[in-house]
Amino acid sequence: MHLAGQKIRQWREAQSPPLNAEEFGQRFGDPKPWPSRTVYGWETKGKIARPAVQMRLAELGICQPSDWLTAAAPPRKTESSSSMKTSSLGKSDAHPFFSAHSHGFIRIATSTPQVRTADVAFNTEAILTEARRAHEASVDLVVYPELCVSSYAIDDLHLQGALLDAVEQAVDRIVTESTSLSPVLLIGAPLRRGGKIYNCALVVCSGQLLGVIPKSFLPNYREYYEKRWFAHGRSVQGQEITVAGVSVPFGTDLIFSASNLPGFCLFVEICEDYWSPNPPSTLGALAGATILANLSASNVTIGKSDERHMLARAQSSRAIAAYAYSASGHGESTTDLAWDGQGMIYELGDLLADSERFSLDPQLCIADVDCDRILSERMRNQTFNDAAEAQACPENWFRTVTFECASVGADIGLQRPIRRFPFVPGRAHKLDEDCYEAFNIQVDGLMRRMTATKAKSIVIGISGGLDSTHALIVAAKTCDRLGLDRSMIRGYTMPGFGTSDHTKSNAWKLMEAMGITAEEIDIVPAATRMLEDIGHPFADGEPVYDVTFENVQAGLRTDYLFRLSGHHSGFVLGTGDLSELALGWCTYGVGDQMSHYGVNAGVPKTLIQYLIRWSIQTSQFDPATDDVLQAILDTEISPELVPADEQGGMQSTEEKIGPYELNDFFLHHIIRWGQKPSKVAFLAYHAWNDAQQGQWPCDFPEAKKNEYDLAAIRFWLEKFLWRFFQFSQFKRSALPNGPKVSSGGALSPRGDWRAPSDAVADVWLEEMRRGVPES
Repeated sequence: MHLAGQKIRQWREAQSPPLNAEEFGQRFGDPKPWPSRTVYGWETKGKIARPAVQMRLAELGICQPSDWLTAAAPPRKTESSSSMKTSSLGKSDAHPFFSAHSHGFIRIATSTPQVRTADVAFNTEAILTEARRAHEASVDLVVYPELCVSSYAIDDLHLQGALLDAVEQAVDRIVTESTSLSPVLLIGAPLRRGGKIYNCALVVCSGQLLGVIPKSFLPNYREYYEKRWFAHGRSVQGQEITVAGVSVPFGTDLIFSASNLPGFCLFVEICEDYWSPNPPSTLGALAGATILANLSASNVTIGKSDERHMLARAQSSRAIAAYAYSASGHGESTTDLAWDGQGMIYELGDLLADSERFSLDPQLCIADVDCDRILSERMRNQTFNDAAEAQACPENWFRTVTFECASVGADIGLQRPIRRFPFVPGRAHKLDEDCYEAFNIQVDGLMRRMTATKAKSIVIGISGGLDSTHALIVAAKTCDRLGLDRSMIRGYTMPGFGTSDHTKSNAWKLMEAMGITAEEIDIVPAATRMLEDIGHPFADGEPVYDVTFENVQAGLRTDYLFRLSGHHSGFVLGTGDLSELALGWCTYGVGDQMSHYGVNAGVPKTLIQYLIRWSIQTSQFDPATDDVLQAILDTEISPELVPADEQGGMQSTEEKIGPYELNDFFLHHIIRWGQKPSKVAFLAYHAWNDAQQGQWPCDFPEAKKNEYDLAAIRFWLEKFLWRFFQFSQFKRSALPNGPKVSSGGALSPRGDWRAPSDAVADVWLEEMRRGVPES
């Protein structure tokens, strides 16, 4: 092997987040992307790149042309410890904050090793090669295909004593070799016990065979004949099996739990088991397993990949767990069947990673699973606990085998997709459908309120900002759906001391484009009189722009709207959004916190921005309206309650309370998953520290792709925690009606969020200060 391949792999895996071979090739291949098999060829097979490619890699600073002729250094061995383990790429001296393990993440890989039909020695070496690769990648758990030691499609050769003896010898070698490897290895092999042969999964860790799980359901239909060779394991519980002279637990009642990583709790099933109506992994999850693993052979036919995805996604969602699936690949016998080597990792219904199918090269599909998130969701879902009780509490009678995870404590980065905008639809192929759904949830909620109240008008304040704009386009669509003339919407722009000509102009253009009844009420005279009546310094000419100064204007606007709604037999449509409610950035009672119906109450600022952008891109309205909507999107967010400064600078909301894109990220992870501030900061750091890494929502403007370092994240998170937990709950406790839109959550005291108004934020602030370094 040459030094260039070693350097390429080290460079890929040192990125944050690490790049897999496909991502690396797509991003840096020039003049066209390098296939992942080509990258693996350089790294694992010693293949030499073309001169043009060598120069390209040199330009990137990855390796030099001379490295292709220099032998690679031998793999670096690492010592394991219960408190700290450093991979060849990890940093053990980093603050604990930077360790994924500190935040409940477990690194899982599905492996499709090279295989040769019935060649036990060849297969064993291939398994160990992939185990070493996984070790170098700081993987905690590797899931191999079914019967990978012997190979799967060998028919009656399963009954040959010579082959079965060779399998036991191979298992002994794998166990011995695993002493110097960090991952737990799940390998498949045929084993004998009591005059029967079982199709088994073996759990190997740090030089020890921890236990053996027999396959429960044996397919014996169409192309499958497993009952010809194997005995089923459905009734095997509380037993032991001797493998290579060592007696270990044997049965379908086994859970494997890491003593030094709470949450790393494993259950194993085999191929057909999860095609059954009642997969064994359901019981395993109810017994406490957070990670469900499937060693599969599963020959490929047209459409079968989709079926496997469907099953894995459904099981991970229903069982509130992670699901790792690994199928046999190239090298299995193709006498009658073919194989695609599919590997995939799901968590709570979300696909974290999947492998390249039909590859001639070994595949290692890696993702970091959030076991802490899984346990948090189970804690919230009482149906899961009820189901466990209905099954006589499996945790009470399952056997638990404990082990010590070797790779704990190092900074190994984070290998999992993290959405920068967790409230924004993230599925590119379903983007239009998801946006349509979000928008029409609001429309449907408003339609029902209009028919229930028999209102003759909808009264709405139009500022030219994002929230009132979105509320107006929802109201317009509602009228269209109900067959009502849009003139029943009464829009009022109410300029105050800080209103700019730009936003006022946008407000008028929007109302005219929408064809609603539009009017203007100047609140400056009334606000001046009120400030005089209460003795505010501004009335005497002093430039005092305090909260009272702002709230007088906000209160007057709401007062006018409520009186107008009574005058016109209608109701006030609220414009305040979820982000403002989370931060308390709204005027209580007589301001924008109050309305007759809060159509935006379940929609955060980042989603409002995206839905307005979507409505432009999908031509929900006419071109004139689209032009105004784009102008509003391009305007800085401001309450416009304070006059511009001498340089014409306007009051900036985000300068006071922080970027909405960060605040919405914090909000999602705290209200939806109950995550600790230090973990929220860890996730934000990996999502936002580099604008060039990771995925952005579809068609997201290049100029708005921001990044934040850890110091900025910590600064704004501290402000968020105080505002959310200590300052603003009293405003949410008196929240008007409004529809929940996102599964990420809402803040209605009648729905997702119930909290005392007089709580303090000390617990969250202290955890953040203790757990998050300043930089």
